Amino acid sequence: MRRPQRPSPTPDDMEPVPVRGNLPAELNTFVGRDAELTELESLLGESRLVTVVGVAGVGKTRFAVRTAALVEKRYCDGVWLAELSGVHDPGLLVHTLVDALGLTDHTSRSPREVLARHCADRRLLLVVDGFEHLAGPCADVVRELLRRAPGLQVLAAGRKPLRVDGELTFPLMPMTDDDALELFVRRAAAVRPGFRPTDGERDTARELCRRLDGIPLALELAAGRLRALTTEQVLQRLDDRFRLLTGGSPSALPRHQTLRTAIGWSHELCDPGQRLLWARLSVFAGQFDLEAVEYICSGPDLPADSVLDVLDELLAQSVVLREDSAAGSRYRLLDTVREYGAEWLRATGDAGRLRRRHRDWYLGLATWCELDWFSPRQAEAAARIDSELPNLRRAMECSMENPEEVHLAQYLAGTLWFYWAGCGRLAEGRHWLDHVLEEESPYDHSRLKALWVLGHVAVLQGDPVGAVSALQECREEGERSGDATAVAYAVHRTGCLSIVTDDPARAEELLREALGRYREIGELNSNVLMAQVELGMAVAFRGDLEAAAAICDEVREICEDHGERWALAYALYVLGYVALRSGPSGRARRMLGESLSIAHTFHDLLGTVLSLELLALVTATEGDGAEAAVLQGAADRIWPSVGLPLFGSTHYGRPRAECEERARAQLGDATYDVERLSGRRLDAQAAVARALRAGPDDRAASAGAPGAGVAESGTPGTGTAGETRRPAASRTPGRGGPELG
Repeated sequence: MRRPQRPSPTPDDMEPVPVRGNLPAELNTFVGRDAELTELESLLGESRLVTVVGVAGVGKTRFAVRTAALVEKRYCDGVWLAELSGVHDPGLLVHTLVDALGLTDHTSRSPREVLARHCADRRLLLVVDGFEHLAGPCADVVRELLRRAPGLQVLAAGRKPLRVDGELTFPLMPMTDDDALELFVRRAAAVRPGFRPTDGERDTARELCRRLDGIPLALELAAGRLRALTTEQVLQRLDDRFRLLTGGSPSALPRHQTLRTAIGWSHELCDPGQRLLWARLSVFAGQFDLEAVEYICSGPDLPADSVLDVLDELLAQSVVLREDSAAGSRYRLLDTVREYGAEWLRATGDAGRLRRRHRDWYLGLATWCELDWFSPRQAEAAARIDSELPNLRRAMECSMENPEEVHLAQYLAGTLWFYWAGCGRLAEGRHWLDHVLEEESPYDHSRLKALWVLGHVAVLQGDPVGAVSALQECREEGERSGDATAVAYAVHRTGCLSIVTDDPARAEELLREALGRYREIGELNSNVLMAQVELGMAVAFRGDLEAAAAICDEVREICEDHGERWALAYALYVLGYVALRSGPSGRARRMLGESLSIAHTFHDLLGTVLSLELLALVTATEGDGAEAAVLQGAADRIWPSVGLPLFGSTHYGRPRAECEERARAQLGDATYDVERLSGRRLDAQAAVARALRAGPDDRAASAGAPGAGVAESGTPGTGTAGETRRPAASRTPGRGGPELG
C-alpha cells in the first residue's frame, strides 16, 4: 500500500505537499478480498457512513484501512484513522478523535466543538476503529459530525453497527478458501523461510484453513506455529482443542468461538513463563516498552533477566506485535489477545497487584520526564509522554478507583503540566485536572500541585474565572499548610493572569514576588524561567525595554546551559519584541524565527501564533505589506484554536494594529484584504514554513501559491545545546515523587 502522507523531495523553488492523513504503512502483503474491496469502495460512494462489521479477528481494521488507502484521492483534506480500542473513559472519546486529526486547541471551547468546527468546511474521510465498548457515545459524536460537516465521510470498523440514520453496514465475512490458503502460506513462509507446501501439505493446509473458518487472525496464529510444528501436527492439535471446547462437534462452532479456540490453542502451546507474561502484559493500554515490561511483569516466578527472552518468543508467535515510533521500539497486544490474557490474569487473582505496579511505573515515568523537560532531553520527554498517553490515562483511572489513592491521580495529572501546557494538550489536561480534583482529598502537595496546574491551564485557555478560583484556593491552602512551593506557583500563575488581562504593573509585582519565593526554596526549572520571561514581558509593556532585554538574556543563558528549548522560545519572543521596538528589523527577525521554529516543533500553538504576529510586523517594516497581510491572515486562522485573539489585550494587540496600518498604507485597503484572506487559507504548517523565510529577497525567490505547505519531515528545526550537568532536584521534601506506600 502506498503511504502518500510523506511526499518525495521537491525542488528548492517548490513547497512540499502538506501531510494529509495518518494511515499507517502496511508491514506485510495484503492478501485477497478483491471483490469485497470493490464493493466497499462502491458503498462509500452511496453513503456518508459505512460500518464494516464482523467477528473478532476477521480483519476489519486491516480491511478498512486498505480501502481507505485506495480511495484517499477522493478527499482533498485527507484520510484520518482514529483507533478507539485503548480508550476506556467515554469522556476521552472526543479527545482521541481530536488527536487523530492532529488538532491542537488552547481555548476553553469543548473538544467536541473544536472537532465539529474543524470538519465543518473540509472534505475528509474519518476511519473509526475499535468503537464497540463506546458504541453509544461514539454514535452520538458521529451523528453530530455528519450533521454539521457536509463534506465528512465516516468509515467505521467494529463488531456491531453504530445504528446512526443513513448508515450502511458491510458484513465482513471470513476469507474464501483460496484467499485463506494464500494467507496461511504467505505467513508460514515468513516464519519458516523457504516453506513451499507439497500437494499433500497443501491439502492439509486447506483443511486447516477451513477448520479455522478462514479467520485471518486464527490463520496467522496457526502459521506462527510452523516454527516448531508441521502443518499436519498443527491440524491434529487444533482438532484436539476443538473437541475439548465443544464436546466433539467442531462443525457447530460459532465463529467467535472459533477465534477463541485459536487463541486458546496458541496459549496452550506456550510454556508456563510465556503464559504468565501474556497474562501480565494485558495490564498495558496501547504501546509499551521493554523497561516497563521488565519492571511491571517480573517477579520470583518470572525473573527480570528472563523477560526479554520470553517476550521474544511471544513476538515470534505473533502474540505480541512490535512497532517503531519516535520514542523507539515499542510493543503492543492485539485487543482480542489482550482480552484473553486479562481473563487469565483475573483467574490468577493477581490483577489488582499488577495494575498497581503498572500505575507506580507510570507515576515514576512521568516524574522523570518532568525532570527531563528541563534538560537537553526535552524533545525526547515530549515524545515519550506522547507515546505513553494511553498508559498514563489508565494509571490515573486506576488511582481514582480507590479513595485512598486519589492523591496519586492528582500527582500524576499535576506532574504532566509540561505536556498539557507545552505540547498543545490543554483540553485533555483540563479534563483530567477537573476530574481528579472532583474527589475529596486532603490538601497535600499533590492536590495543591493539581490546583496550580489547573490555574495555569485555565489562564492559557482564556478562562480567568476558573484560573482565579483554582489559584486562590491553592494559595490559601498552601499558606495554611506551609507548602511554600505551592504558594510560589500560585503567585506566579496569578501574575501570568495579570499580564494577559492588561495589568502589567500588578503582573510585575506578583512575578517578582514569585521569583523571590522560588529562590528561597531552591526551585529552578522551566516554570521558573517562564516566570522570568513573563516578568520581562510585563516590564517591556511598561516601557523599560533595556530591563526587559536584560531579564530575557539571562533566561537565554540558563536555557542554553541546561539545554532547555521551550522556555527559550518565549524568551526569544520577548527579545524579538524588544529588538523590533529598538532598531532595524534584522535582529528581531532572527530572534522571532528561532522562537517560531521551537514553538512549532513542540506543537505549542500559543508560542507559534504570537511569533507569527510579530513576524508579520517585521515584514511590514521591511516594506513587504503583501506578505505581512498574508501572515496576519495565517495568524487569524490559528487564534480560534488558542483563545481570544491576543488575549483581548491592548498591549499584545498594538503590534497587530501597527502592522495592519503599515500594510494598508503600502497596499491600499482592497489589496490588503485580498492578501489577508489568502493567508487564512494557510494551515499552521504552511504558515510557519512561509514565515521562516529569511527575508524579502528569499521570499521573492521562493514564492509559491498561498496554501502550499511543508511535509512533516521538512519541519524547520533547531539544534539543542550539548549535554550538560543534570539540574539538581528541588530541595523541598517530597518533590521527587509521591509516597507509594
